[in-house]
Amino acid sequence: LKAALAADPRLKLDVETTRAYYSKQGGGLNKLISILGTVIGAIMAVGAVFGALNTMYAAVATRAREIATMRAIGFRGLPVVTAVMLETMLLALVGGLLGCAVAWLVFNGYSVSTIGSNFSAVVFKFHVSPELLWSGLKWALGIGLVGGLFPALRAARLPITTALRET
Repeated sequence: LKAALAADPRLKLDVETTRAYYSKQGGGLNKLISILGTVIGAIMAVGAVFGALNTMYAAVATRAREIATMRAIGFRGLPVVTAVMLETMLLALVGGLLGCAVAWLVFNGYSVSTIGSNFSAVVFKFHVSPELLWSGLKWALGIGLVGGLFPALRAARLPITTALRET
């Protein structure tokens, strides 16, 4: 059919599948959504890193005495860093799994429609795939790693005498 229509010079038609037509209709919007999603995601990731930093600095400050006691009885800096990082990564894992569950329950199969350039409705259907969930979990763990590293190093370098005096 496509070859027959292309061969007839009287007809100025183009044949394409429905999927190709709607992909063309939503192409610009897909790009815009991708760019906005990347920018907003980056801003949220920076905010999450600062949130993790704040949480872990508060946890280290609250347990300064415990950490100093561990160091006083012979624990070196590496086990202290490991303990703080383990706590951080555990919190990041729980947060990531919770985020994955919410994303799956709320957005999987969610449809959004918009008016196209020729007043036809373009429908976008969200599909939360296992690959997307894995990517989100990796981001959560990466943010936890970055957010917990500096507080863990601070905990390891905390002077024992100063930390034991704090209440």
